[in-house]
Amino acid sequence: MIDGNHTGPRIAVIGGGTGLSVILRGIKKVTDNLTAIVTVADDGGGSGKLREDLGMLPPGDIRSCLLAMADEEGLMQELLRYRFTDGMLEGQSFGNLLIAALNGICGNFEAAVAKTNEILRVKGQVLPVTSSDIRLCAVLENGTLVCGESKIQPEVLRQQSPIAKVFLEPERPAATAGALEAIYKADLILMGPGSLFTSIIPNFLVDGISEAIREARGRKVLVCNMMTQPGETDSYTVWDHTARAAEYLGEKNIEYIIANNKVIDKEALKPYNEDGAAQIVPSDEDRRRLRESGITLIENNFVEIKKGYIRHDADRIASVVYGLICD
Repeated sequence: MIDGNHTGPRIAVIGGGTGLSVILRGIKKVTDNLTAIVTVADDGGGSGKLREDLGMLPPGDIRSCLLAMADEEGLMQELLRYRFTDGMLEGQSFGNLLIAALNGICGNFEAAVAKTNEILRVKGQVLPVTSSDIRLCAVLENGTLVCGESKIQPEVLRQQSPIAKVFLEPERPAATAGALEAIYKADLILMGPGSLFTSIIPNFLVDGISEAIREARGRKVLVCNMMTQPGETDSYTVWDHTARAAEYLGEKNIEYIIANNKVIDKEALKPYNEDGAAQIVPSDEDRRRLRESGITLIENNFVEIKKGYIRHDADRIASVVYGLICD
């Protein structure tokens, strides 16, 4: 249940990857009634190894969100972030191993995540979007089929052919009951930010999720990424992000889109540009198309740069979200 002794508006955040965990750090300051609904389609890195070795769902994105929402600070946070540097466990994080151990003790992934929520005294809860063992596949515009989340981006870049569509194997896996309940009860549903095709859209492909969002009374908000992602959203605009999300989510399921309009300093952009990424800021064309679609654009300076990384300012996003609920 998402109520319990929690206080504040009910907010459901849907996505995966680094983008989601950044936003959660801000949102948890405005409510305890927070649910992160996280994709389990990733199959690369340490998560992918555990998935292959133990036949469990990938814990990586879940772990990042748990850490972002945890009440525990200091040594516990350090411990869960710790990555082994040598031996058989090289590159693996202790947090992933903790979830893997609980998966073995509890007998299933959903129960393991629930137990980790308890151990870390998470403000709200983190839930996998599905308990099914899923694989993300993509069809490129040249007709090539690519299966496996970690293989999609490299193949797009190698073949120089954009993503035409993505789908799950098996198709329409069942959503976790907790994820559906959190969406139905939410005062606001926040989607993104994060990799559009590999972190956000996979959630919409789970059976019942897009229907729950459509039927939910809460406000529906998409956070546009600040940068294009090579191999996923090359040359995408704010409108492109919105339109592609709506293809999988369904029409009229996005009421607001949050987008950064501050032009980032060239020096900060340089490493991103070298990797093939470009900044996204709303254009007059974006504004016109969003207006014609009945979607309200919320644009402002949402940039935070830390240690050379361009991120959304989580506190400013949280402030906008809280304002939408109170409005």
